[in-house]
Amino acid sequence: MTHPLRYAAQDLLWFATGLFTAAGGLAPDRAQAVAEVLVEGDLYGQTTHGLALAAPYLDALASGDMAREGEPALLNRTALAETWDGKKLPGPWLVRRAAEAASSAAREHGLGAVVIGRSHHIGCLSAYLEPVTARGQMIVMASSDPATASVAPAGGTRRLITPNPLAAGWPTPAGAALLDISMSYTTNAMTARRRAEGRDFGHPWLLDAEGRPTRDPNAFFTDPPGTLAPLGAPSAGHKGFALGLLVETLTSALAGHGRAETPTGWGANVFVLVLDPARFGGAGAFLRETGWMEAAIEANPPAAGGAPHLPGAGARARKAEACARGVALHPSIMPALAARADAAGIEVPKPL
Repeated sequence: MTHPLRYAAQDLLWFATGLFTAAGGLAPDRAQAVAEVLVEGDLYGQTTHGLALAAPYLDALASGDMAREGEPALLNRTALAETWDGKKLPGPWLVRRAAEAASSAAREHGLGAVVIGRSHHIGCLSAYLEPVTARGQMIVMASSDPATASVAPAGGTRRLITPNPLAAGWPTPAGAALLDISMSYTTNAMTARRRAEGRDFGHPWLLDAEGRPTRDPNAFFTDPPGTLAPLGAPSAGHKGFALGLLVETLTSALAGHGRAETPTGWGANVFVLVLDPARFGGAGAFLRETGWMEAAIEANPPAAGGAPHLPGAGARARKAEACARGVALHPSIMPALAARADAAGIEVPKPL
């Protein structure tokens, strides 16, 4: 098996920022925000939600589906919470601003929340967590796309909701705990990649059109189509679907924009909540508890082949390795961007 090429993270940031500026027409600050979030996804090893998204984002900018200019509309505001109409503006730029606003409110009041309707796609939720945890705060995020469906309700066979990821991050004495979990076993993007590569999944993470578990990604593309299996399927899929429904409620229902409006186009509704431990039981007590739990997890006797660890420890290790040795890009990414870079007069970075 060929090893993926590795690139310096800074080179990828420069390259992606240039692409979104020259080829995408974004203002430099917006281009940089999008580039940083996508590269962060690759640093964590989220290869379907890093620079793999650059080409479709550029297509969306060219078609007008992603708005280049403008500001989100403020629909509602209290001291603790805001609701925005994202107007299909670049998702990474919007969500970074939302996290900053929620963090600022939390610093003053203990918690702050921003809900965004009609954002464009936001990339990898993990990419937004560490800037908040680095301030000693906790962040909880969720996202859905009301114009897309790929997961059926438990016991059903027709697509209703998206994978609906839920992410969270909180500080511990040794580093941030990070989680980013979709409410289905896999995602639309990974299913499409597996199909293109001619590879089945290692587990029955899909359901065919009649609701039967399958490993074959082609089942997702039949007529009628199959679905992504919710977490816990087949025996406890009601649990994963219920969590997905919670995400729908936190995002679309709170934003006041969702499936009832039958929206079209690629996008996202987003929920961002930040809590400041200093305004609750105290920052020191918070770290004492999260540190105790981290130590207890790592001290837990391992099962055969296991190694108990804090959520996010693997992602942080992958990021550290990528910063030291270079970012390992999926082999499909650079070829998809090379022609666009050439047309924009941007040099493709050389692998390490």
